[in-house]
Amino acid sequence: MQKPKQLRRGDKVAVVSLSSGMLGEQEEGHVQQLGEKRLHEFGLTPVYMPNALKGIAYLKEHPEARATDLKDAFLDERINGIICAIGGDDTYRLLPYLMEDAEFREAVQKYPKLFTGFSDTTIDHLMLYRLGLQTFYGPNFICDLGELASEMLPYTKEAFGSYFKNDETAQILSSSVWYEERTDFSTAVLDTERVSHPETHGYEVLQGSGVRSGTLLGGCMESLYDVLNGSRYADEQAVCEKYGIFPKPEEWCGKIVFLETCEEQPTPELFRKELTALREHGVFDAAAGVLAGKPQDETYYREYQVIYREVLPKDLPVLFNVNFGHAYPRCVLQYGTRVRVDFDKGTIFRLEPMFQQN
Repeated sequence: MQKPKQLRRGDKVAVVSLSSGMLGEQEEGHVQQLGEKRLHEFGLTPVYMPNALKGIAYLKEHPEARATDLKDAFLDERINGIICAIGGDDTYRLLPYLMEDAEFREAVQKYPKLFTGFSDTTIDHLMLYRLGLQTFYGPNFICDLGELASEMLPYTKEAFGSYFKNDETAQILSSSVWYEERTDFSTAVLDTERVSHPETHGYEVLQGSGVRSGTLLGGCMESLYDVLNGSRYADEQAVCEKYGIFPKPEEWCGKIVFLETCEEQPTPELFRKELTALREHGVFDAAAGVLAGKPQDETYYREYQVIYREVLPKDLPVLFNVNFGHAYPRCVLQYGTRVRVDFDKGTIFRLEPMFQQN
């Protein structure tokens, strides 16, 4: 798989809305300003792709416009990174416009660029994984760069800062604090800090022992489940099958599988269905281990632990409460990069550089 180039001060980065068009809504103006401010502080210049700010209604009706923005971001040699505005729930609708476009597929190969986002961006990650590009399940524009506190959340800011480094190896540490999701995102709460709590659990070993190494593959469970189940959109399963988006059972062999739950905070009953669907698809048959994300607001924290133990193979090691995905703050997990997980000590190490070597 190809690695992108690391970011450098002075780079231009594209902002794309590949699912929800929320960033283009008037009430998100203050979030946009904050995101721009933080990017400038990193020494980056944001480039809003032509359709990124056209709002929810327009982008819902025009998946081809969203797809065009991603294609053009890869083709534009002035742009060195691509930042997703936010997730959503219908990213799969871009697939026909991109996977059947030879120019796009060639651009991903010819101009490998940093691509970051999470949630339903899982579908984009899996598409780019299929095309041979290592991408980053990490910060996005609205949730992270547009954080309403006076500063970005320190742990997340450090994670975004890793896009400027190319260390040979690195440890992915647990955050010392976690934050509740906001209930108010208006201008009234600008510069107010999130409710925070000391991290009392750290990484928790749910089952298994020893040291396992493998490359990373995974994403948001709700997005993965929708691909397999087709319950959200009637054509999603067929579209994703056509383009081979969900990896085949043999492709999960030896992987460190990372999974997390969305802001909808699925009930234990739904969570069990999702995890069971992944098991029935063969995700866990020959996997090397599992990294399970911290549930947002620690909702169903213990219930999810029990379900992981009950559904997954007993000999599959599981490390729980890892800071990625919808819980705040969040780290970066890179698709296709090799990691080592010590299930005795509860540690995670990246074993290779994130970016192309100079």
